[in-house]
Amino acid sequence: VATFVAYIGTAMARKPADENHPYGHEKLEPVASIILGMILIFTAFGIGEAGIKEIIYEGYETDETPKMIAAVAAGVSIVAKEAMYWYTKHYAKILESDAFMADAWHHRGDALSSIGALIGIIGSMLGYPVLDAVAALVISLFIFKIAVDIINDAITKITDHSLGREFDDKVWELAIKQEGVESVDKIQSRKFGSRSYVDIEISVNGDLRLDEAHAIAEKVHDAVEAEFPNVKHALVYVNPVKE
Repeated sequence: VATFVAYIGTAMARKPADENHPYGHEKLEPVASIILGMILIFTAFGIGEAGIKEIIYEGYETDETPKMIAAVAAGVSIVAKEAMYWYTKHYAKILESDAFMADAWHHRGDALSSIGALIGIIGSMLGYPVLDAVAALVISLFIFKIAVDIINDAITKITDHSLGREFDDKVWELAIKQEGVESVDKIQSRKFGSRSYVDIEISVNGDLRLDEAHAIAEKVHDAVEAEFPNVKHALVYVNPVKE
């Protein structure tokens, strides 16, 4: 289900802009990430609740001692889920997909759950069945932290959060190098789903013809979008300066 959500979110986010969505559909991908984060939160609470009940009611004392096949199954699950984590993460980076990156962490959460199961199984076999419940509590906290990070990152991308001073400074340095730019007056950057937008105000010689001033702005526009591929659009405003 999580992978299906990631696939749908990524596919819809890559739909081209249309009349009703002139800025595109990129924000649908963070929405998918939030759904995946919520799935992880429910997973964390489910595992944690089971561990707490085991400890409070000492249910682990009535459990049968698991067989070696259970440990083998948990080991196979750890290896398989960790492999799926690295596989999904690899293609999430290629596709620049936050939803698939969240799905990768969902696989990692499953691997952590299986590690908890393996600890519990081995603990039970060694005469310490309570280790299962303790491991469940610890791992539920790990999964919860992952979920919160995913949701927080997705909300940042939905709310047009700035790309930060460091990024803005890099854009400023690139813009001021372009021939004809007298000064860079203002830079605003924002996340838009998995892509970014940049607004730049530059000053040029006020005695230039309109086409000459436009050519300078076009150079800044092209330089920014070439240097930062994740920038979907750089909008350049031109202010006149009298020499």
